[in-house]
Amino acid sequence: MPLSRRIALAAGAFAAAVLRRARLPAWALALAAASLAPAAIADTPLRASDFKMAGNATAMRVVLHFDREPNPRWFLLRGPHRLVIDLTDTDFLFDAKALKARGLVRNVRYGPLSDGVARLIIAAKGPFAVDKLDVVPDESGKGYRLAIDLEATSNRAFEQALADQAETTGSTTAPGKADRLGKPPAEPGEPGKRFTVVIDPGHGGIDGGAEGQKGTVEKAITLTFGAELRDKLVASGQYDVFMTRDSDIFLPLDERVRLARQHDADLFISIHADTINRKGIRGATVYTVSDKASDAEAQATADRENLSDALAGIEIKQEDHEVSDILVDLIRRETHTFSVKFARTLVDELSPTIELINNPRRSAGFRVLKAPDVPSVLVELGYLSNVKDEELLRDPKWRAKAADRIAAAVAQFAAIKVGTGG
Repeated sequence: MPLSRRIALAAGAFAAAVLRRARLPAWALALAAASLAPAAIADTPLRASDFKMAGNATAMRVVLHFDREPNPRWFLLRGPHRLVIDLTDTDFLFDAKALKARGLVRNVRYGPLSDGVARLIIAAKGPFAVDKLDVVPDESGKGYRLAIDLEATSNRAFEQALADQAETTGSTTAPGKADRLGKPPAEPGEPGKRFTVVIDPGHGGIDGGAEGQKGTVEKAITLTFGAELRDKLVASGQYDVFMTRDSDIFLPLDERVRLARQHDADLFISIHADTINRKGIRGATVYTVSDKASDAEAQATADRENLSDALAGIEIKQEDHEVSDILVDLIRRETHTFSVKFARTLVDELSPTIELINNPRRSAGFRVLKAPDVPSVLVELGYLSNVKDEELLRDPKWRAKAADRIAAAVAQFAAIKVGTGG
């Protein structure tokens, strides 16, 4: 127990004993006790309880309850990415189960720091922005709640937040709405920022995806093709290229989105090779995201891909599509415009050399394409349910041609995006 607290408690006990020995009437004792109450409360530790987390790898809300109003001071640290919250002397009464890693949060630690100071540390899986950190009265009327909203962001945005933090003197004011998606990244072509592509080989680990008649497994073909496309883009020397996975591991859909944002991607390409009940249908398809599917087949494809998390036992929660922030809405619209531009360019590049399905540019509510600030497409290279498509997907020469055409589309799109300052 801190020395200051021990002294305060001892003084309070001594004063109470003196009052009792004075044999004062009850009303006088009550009045005297009331006069001592503020000091006693001030020297009593805060009580923090009911720690709760909700969200996913792209956005998390953390809430905890205090018996009286806290005065938190917070700052950011890297290596790993952490939010550090300092409080006055606090007793933490948390359920260990509530602190288990989930979504964007890697781990939670807490405890006394020094005499009269306690610290809560929330470590994240990658860079993040503090969208909100508010202390509000509890709805029950008893105590206060500390509510924290965290959102995955890019390394550049996190480093900028650290730089801004270093320039302030003791200021821990939460960022405003304009910073909700991180600081505006440097434009492609500026020093230190090259056009960045994130390639997402679909499925992986426990989620094998589709399987062809000759035993070709989707997770294997998407990883092979993803690596081949990466190598081709890297060889051009024009881009920074990352993969969401480069081995046979399972990644939740929102984790793939988080990685795209972490790398400050200018383009996200998710690679798949699905199956369909009609074995005669074959060819590649390029999808963008939309609230309403372009057709029944697109909806069915999105439904299958969105069930990836369920295969690994991850609870799928219904998302709230209401956009309440005008800034975020504008960013989403601009992102969607760029996604559609790349999809059109990609279809134009693929069509002379690669078999495409009828109406090859389609849309549906793919969860993996929902980064609000990263233009994103999902490419179905072909159908493993079709014998001819399966043979082509297994053919290195065909994959090389497909990778060449995608790389050409990336080059065109990069030139457009740089030219428009997007």
